[in-house]
Amino acid sequence: MTHLSKLGSYTLLCIASLTIMVGALVAPGLISISNALGINEYAVWLVTFPALGAVIFAPLAGKSIDKFGAYRSLIFGLILYGALGFAVYWLQGPWFVLSNRILLGGITAVVMASSTVLISQWYVGNERLSMIAKQGMAIELGGVLFLFLGGKLASLHWAYPLSLYLVAWLCLLMLLLFVPRKSPSLSDETQGNAPQAQQGLSLKQVYLFATLAMVVFFTAIVQLPNSMAQQGFNEAVVGNVLAFISLVAVVAAHFMPKVVKYMSTTYLLAVAFAAYALGHIVFANADGLPLLMVGSVFAGVGFGFSIPLLNHMTVEKSAANVRGKNLSYFTMAVFGGQFITSFVEFIPGGVAASFYSSMILACLVTLALVIMQYSNNKRINQFTTGNT
Repeated sequence: MTHLSKLGSYTLLCIASLTIMVGALVAPGLISISNALGINEYAVWLVTFPALGAVIFAPLAGKSIDKFGAYRSLIFGLILYGALGFAVYWLQGPWFVLSNRILLGGITAVVMASSTVLISQWYVGNERLSMIAKQGMAIELGGVLFLFLGGKLASLHWAYPLSLYLVAWLCLLMLLLFVPRKSPSLSDETQGNAPQAQQGLSLKQVYLFATLAMVVFFTAIVQLPNSMAQQGFNEAVVGNVLAFISLVAVVAAHFMPKVVKYMSTTYLLAVAFAAYALGHIVFANADGLPLLMVGSVFAGVGFGFSIPLLNHMTVEKSAANVRGKNLSYFTMAVFGGQFITSFVEFIPGGVAASFYSSMILACLVTLALVIMQYSNNKRINQFTTGNT
């Protein structure tokens, strides 16, 4: 099998970083940007509406990838990503601005799914798992980098952060230069017919747990600024804590392929949700920076052990001719979970109640995963015993 060059691999990882950038980019300068665009009453929707767009347009994105190919779809997606992201500068009022954000989210679904399809075409087995783990790391590192740059540029002028959307065009140039248009021929293993691809969770279960993982993870991201503000922390400290969560997620995603060698994917997901639960109970009771950092470690481990693994499971369980469609559904699940957290603030009882609710959800998912793996092991043992 022909290997992709290091520059080609680096290009696909750079493209992955655009995923989290779509909403996070405007977060540091949210107040000034929303005022300038005339939607100050809907400021938060600048961050959350791209996720809604990804949910709405993900099925269409998947069909286009399977019909026209991942490479061509990614070219189209990167062109529109930069154009739509920057074009909001000339728009005014809720209708035009929020429509732009929804369309940008739909294009992000194309970029995310098609880049993952390309990874699945160039890498097989453990190398694929390792590359998708690196993709998860790149997404989180993108969050750290673009949050930092967005804040710096917003302090100079409200519109400057929007220029970062044009990074997509740089990624397009790198794609054309370093990633060959023709990928290697797919073997039987890459068609999703390997025995291990048929074991464990079903695709629908993978989508469900991806949604739940993002609901739990983003509850912390949405509520930490409120809880930390109540404790007297300023925006800089809040930003540092959120960036630390992302950095921990990068480290966890790096070690995930090594950890999965020693336990089943279902048990590893259970560990991820247990980490989420611990993180949220710590956040609910944190009365200072040390406990906030402890909670951040658990939250980062939860993300690093869940989303990249679920992404890889989607690839492994998908035949090549429907891989674009299935990955678009995975994208829908991820962004759907992110969008659901827009309504977390309506949970009665304040910030602490939100953390406790999320902790209970994570505990229930952990228990369900352990029971599922136990039942699966029992069936395998019965089948083995019956054949001996």
